[in-house]
Amino acid sequence: MNDHHDVDLKSIAWNAMGKYGFSPGFPHSVVREVNGMDAGPLQKSQMEVRDLRSLLWSSIDNIDSLDLDQIEYSERRPDNGILVRVAIADVDRYVRRRSQTDLHAAHNGTSVYTGIETFPMLPDRLSKGISSLLPGQDRMAIVIEYTVLQDGSTRHGEVYRALVTNRAKLVYEELGDWLEGVRGVPSTVRDLPGLEEQLRLQQEAARRLQGYRREQGALVLNTIEAQPVVKEGVVRDLVVQRQNLARCLIEEFMVAANGTMVDYLGRASIPMIQRVVRIPKNWDGIVMTAARYHQSLPRKPDAKALSKFLIRQKKADPERFPDLSLTIVKLLGAGEYMMLAPGSEPFGHFSLAVTDYTHATAPNRRYVDIINQRLIKSVLDREPSPYTVEELIALSSWLTDREKASKKVERFMRKAVAAVLLQNRIGERFEALVTGASEKGTYVRLVSPPAEGRVISGEGNLMVGQKVTVRLVRTDPYSGFIDFACIGREASRPGSRTFSDRRAAPRRHAT
Repeated sequence: MNDHHDVDLKSIAWNAMGKYGFSPGFPHSVVREVNGMDAGPLQKSQMEVRDLRSLLWSSIDNIDSLDLDQIEYSERRPDNGILVRVAIADVDRYVRRRSQTDLHAAHNGTSVYTGIETFPMLPDRLSKGISSLLPGQDRMAIVIEYTVLQDGSTRHGEVYRALVTNRAKLVYEELGDWLEGVRGVPSTVRDLPGLEEQLRLQQEAARRLQGYRREQGALVLNTIEAQPVVKEGVVRDLVVQRQNLARCLIEEFMVAANGTMVDYLGRASIPMIQRVVRIPKNWDGIVMTAARYHQSLPRKPDAKALSKFLIRQKKADPERFPDLSLTIVKLLGAGEYMMLAPGSEPFGHFSLAVTDYTHATAPNRRYVDIINQRLIKSVLDREPSPYTVEELIALSSWLTDREKASKKVERFMRKAVAAVLLQNRIGERFEALVTGASEKGTYVRLVSPPAEGRVISGEGNLMVGQKVTVRLVRTDPYSGFIDFACIGREASRPGSRTFSDRRAAPRRHAT
């Protein structure tokens, strides 16, 4: 296996999808159904639909994304609040409940992004075509309004149907570099009158939102997830997607929009699906992790205290911060979907420091967002909820499972791709950081390329965050294995704990 072409990464991706319970291809019944769909005339009909096509809407996404779920527009109010409108693609208009397309989407639950091949939840003709908010196309949308006040808090507004037109598809990297002063104005922004001012206003709103959530205890986390660079079918490199101001803008806008959606459904007194991260599953472990950095956290879960600790560590040791972030993410526990009955106390989202949160802004990519879209429409049309409480409970459980499975597929494929990239470098030395040390094994992440693997010799007494030198021993793309031997290490830092120390600690404190 000495040539990249010997490894069929697409086949590995398809097998991984099947292993974790996904249907990677679309049945003929779904293809026929989608091929028969038509965007249709966008008349107002008997429903109240606002015509907002004259507004300077724009989208921000990856350079190759065509399944555009949302577009944004903002305006300053007399009280210096910033009114934000987020328009969400009306996917339910085409994906009727219990249709073949709907059943298939419900089964997979989400699009899965492997870096080698994308497995979309909906066929491209739909998600990248007639339901996508592509530039220059008139589209039906669900618009969510909220006002960002001067202190960064939000005042929830209306939710309604509208006709919209995306004026510009912007790219995270180009826009982020401009907003951060690294490069000049992107041509797409420069050539459209008023767009630069519009984006500056959006950035101001996002900065307010972020500042407020940080004060409330929103966690600053930065895990590394390397993506493959593939040219002509050959893996050339692994790159880490950098968080920038453009990505932060969209994140803040979507968190606020999802909160407004929950508020709207809550006032309508119908059951809904919320996205929650409960009280951390292992707060004791988080406290012990902070102690290894000579920091103390309260005995009871405290989002603000944890947030301040993470901000300090990111500033003090940015190189190791991704590995600390990964440790904290594991100790927090995974997010999940839960049915929330009218009048019930919400669990909240610990990591985001918000009480009311759901997923409703990406219906081309996540099935729960289609469910929430149907719930909103039932309120707008003054009709009974299309789902019973029992159905929402079952869907919440299933979609939580599907999301976890999608992460397993994506994680496995990152390992498989890294194994391919390194397969001709057996015996070479690499600088690395220890990312895990437990009974399950000791793991490291290379500095370059940012591939992760297991240390199978010389791992004794290694600790998380320690710098080491490793030699590549073997790779197996089909199993997702990369094995190293540790051949050098930096001295232990004061206060850090090794694997041998950790084994003596009570199990409830294990990290």
